[in-house]
Amino acid sequence: MVHIMKIGELARKTGLTTKTIRYYEDIGLIPEPDRDLNDYRKYSERAIDRLLFIRDAQASGLTLTEISSILELREEGQGTCHHVVELLERHLADLDEHLRELRKTRKKLAALTERARHLDPAHCTDPIRCQTIAVGPSSGRHHQHPFTSTGGAKKFSKHSSANHSQ
Repeated sequence: MVHIMKIGELARKTGLTTKTIRYYEDIGLIPEPDRDLNDYRKYSERAIDRLLFIRDAQASGLTLTEISSILELREEGQGTCHHVVELLERHLADLDEHLRELRKTRKKLAALTERARHLDPAHCTDPIRCQTIAVGPSSGRHHQHPFTSTGGAKKFSKHSSANHSQ
């Protein structure tokens, strides 16, 4: 006999919120369930397995779009292993690039910190800029700022062109 459950029970069994489950329905990650006479959603045990897969795939770094592509291949009866390996390899490459950038940033921050240790607070006369961060006329130095090629602030974005996770 197939166990049928309402959304609250499904949420408890998967560790997801009811809002998340409804969202996954809205975007097509899980099929819209049948409804009973009073319009409550009715889920089978299969919904648990699918939601746990989605949760675990997200935990491994896959996006909902990527997870959807895996589920679509599966529904078409195709194998997914090669596709998943390609997705994971791309995420690894992105992570390696991010780590390289973090190491560069750390090196620059260490240099800035070391420079700051040798600055004399008595020379800090600019009411707007801190001589530890600012490099230029008001700090009494004309060095290139360690974080940028122009001396301005480098902006970081989680949506860089190297980010293929969407």
